[in-house]
Amino acid sequence: MQRVVSEDGSEVRLYCHSKQRQAKEAAMNARFTKRFEDGLLKIAEGLSKPGGTKKRDKVLNRIGRIQEKSCGIGQHYRIDVVQDKVSDVVTALNWERVPVDGTRMTHPGVYCLRTNELQWDEVTLWHTYTMLTDLEAVFRSLKSELGMRPVYHHKEERAEGHLFITVLAYQAVQTIRRKLKGSGINDSWTSLRKIFSGQQRITATFRQEDGRTLNIRKTIVADPRLNNLYQALGITSSPVGLRKMVN
Repeated sequence: MQRVVSEDGSEVRLYCHSKQRQAKEAAMNARFTKRFEDGLLKIAEGLSKPGGTKKRDKVLNRIGRIQEKSCGIGQHYRIDVVQDKVSDVVTALNWERVPVDGTRMTHPGVYCLRTNELQWDEVTLWHTYTMLTDLEAVFRSLKSELGMRPVYHHKEERAEGHLFITVLAYQAVQTIRRKLKGSGINDSWTSLRKIFSGQQRITATFRQEDGRTLNIRKTIVADPRLNNLYQALGITSSPVGLRKMVN
């Protein structure tokens, strides 16, 4: 990480580097670059084929279309259109990759955090950023999976109650995660939710000799990962227990 103060002194910028992000962006650059150059090659090959696009305006239109679909890769290329001296026919198409400095092409895996808190050091800024992204991820999960969004209430007090429940749910999530972190478990809420969702309660139904129906409801055995979470939280791995009902 590198902390830099802007020239006017109004903000602090923290430049961070991620190896995982670098690998991902490098793969994206390679894929988009191949697609863009394949498009240029197809246009260039058409210049020498009967019936191919040769008019300058049409050639420029085709180049413009592949630039629009290049996901930003087109900005890193210098393209020269060679035109016939006495007509508007294009005779050759040349291109050269010229990476723009300060972009994903030249600095894959690098991203910038900006703040107007001039007194924050690198550690404080980084921890604040991770806290905000974590908070956003939790709220996104609560509002989607738990059905807390959209808000259909038309009265203000009902909308406030809806938001209050969301905040309470967030506090419950944070309490769980804080206790897990004390045991060295630092998984995201998304990962934890997937692990918790692996355990279910099932009901087996049997017909008895006297004609009555026996229903046995039991929680399935927790897998090792879920069992570790239960132990860290001090919760039994078989909540509610076994229940029998006769109808």
